[in-house]
Amino acid sequence: MQEAAAAEPGATVPSEACVHGAQLPLSFVPTGGSVRVIKVRGKGDVRHHLENLGFVEGVQVTVVTENAGNLIVEVKGTQVALDKQVALKIIAG
Repeated sequence: MQEAAAAEPGATVPSEACVHGAQLPLSFVPTGGSVRVIKVRGKGDVRHHLENLGFVEGVQVTVVTENAGNLIVEVKGTQVALDKQVALKIIAG
């Protein structure tokens, strides 16, 4: 058996729940999926509010639950509810 190589500090260990490779809106990440924010689209107050909530480039986000496109996600240890239209503005990969 091979032993797992040590990960770099801050790196995440891939799991089945992770989505890899593709860039997609957060609203398309399945429940339990864990992704990194690539960018936040939009202008003005909505984008600024999302950044204040912790949705910044490079942060890891996990989808806790989804209902009709609306999401509850965990970002920086806090659960946040996002409406479908807002979740479409967050590009992850």
